[in-house]
Amino acid sequence: MTIKNQILGKNRARLPILENPTSLLLVSGLLIGFNFPLSKLATQAGIPAFSWIMLNALGAAAALLPALILKGTFFIPRGQTLRYTLIAGPITFAGPNLLLFLVVPHVGAGYAGIMYALSPVFTLALALLLRMQALALLSTLGIAIGLAGALGVSLSRGVSAASPPEYWLLLALLIPLMLASGNIYRTLDWPANTPLGLLVFWSNAFACLTYLLLLLASSDISDLSSLTSAPWLVAGQLMLSGMTAPLTFRLQRFGGPVILSQLGYVAAASGLIASTSLLGERYPLLTWLSAAVIAMGIAVTFYANTTSKRSATVPTQSSKEVSP
Repeated sequence: MTIKNQILGKNRARLPILENPTSLLLVSGLLIGFNFPLSKLATQAGIPAFSWIMLNALGAAAALLPALILKGTFFIPRGQTLRYTLIAGPITFAGPNLLLFLVVPHVGAGYAGIMYALSPVFTLALALLLRMQALALLSTLGIAIGLAGALGVSLSRGVSAASPPEYWLLLALLIPLMLASGNIYRTLDWPANTPLGLLVFWSNAFACLTYLLLLLASSDISDLSSLTSAPWLVAGQLMLSGMTAPLTFRLQRFGGPVILSQLGYVAAASGLIASTSLLGERYPLLTWLSAAVIAMGIAVTFYANTTSKRSATVPTQSSKEVSP
């Protein structure tokens, strides 16, 4: 057994939940769901959306830096690790957020929500095309059910009757494509011998730098001063980002791109609950029915994932005969 496998084995024995895709998906999605009420409170406090987006990346990087230094695992990335973090941060993380920031004023939040809901479908399609995953009926069914629920949530929140220009709709379609491509890339190019925390830190640090450079280029750097108007909100978002980012990277590592892509489904459902309980928001019946459909789709996916793992671990008759 290699040293790496020994370390992984010890980690599994101590904290098996941190390598369980089902647990990681639920906990990560639950935490991401709290972003929605916090973002609404930030908007009410006068914090520009772009500054708030940058805060997500800053929180993840700032939370991990002390731990990396104390563990002695902090270093400047080189080679594959540098390539991975440069692509993962500015392109696969910041890219979709910047595109969303650009198209929402033109296509509306409802259309943008639908585009995010298409991410698991695009991810599954790319995984099948690249032969990263075999076509499984139950997994595909779970994604389809979740998609139906996510579309219902988006539609219940309202989509403008006036159709936006076609070129903005086509540009919005790049959102799920970029998200899916990022999910696939981060799986294929994952640096095997690099500490996970280091990947999280540098990916978010480069994403934060991207946001900051764009703020400087647009002469909106003064917008950052608005963060001081709501220090408790800022602290809460920094803590939330610091907890969420490592879990989503672990989900990427141990769950794969298709499972990871369903984070939006879980976050949509948990966001409804968080907004209702914390902000007293009220949603129509269609929204809650759609959330129930999302939960059904997630349950089907979990069942499919568990079933496939069990079948993979069951020894065949020939292996039983060979074993001493």
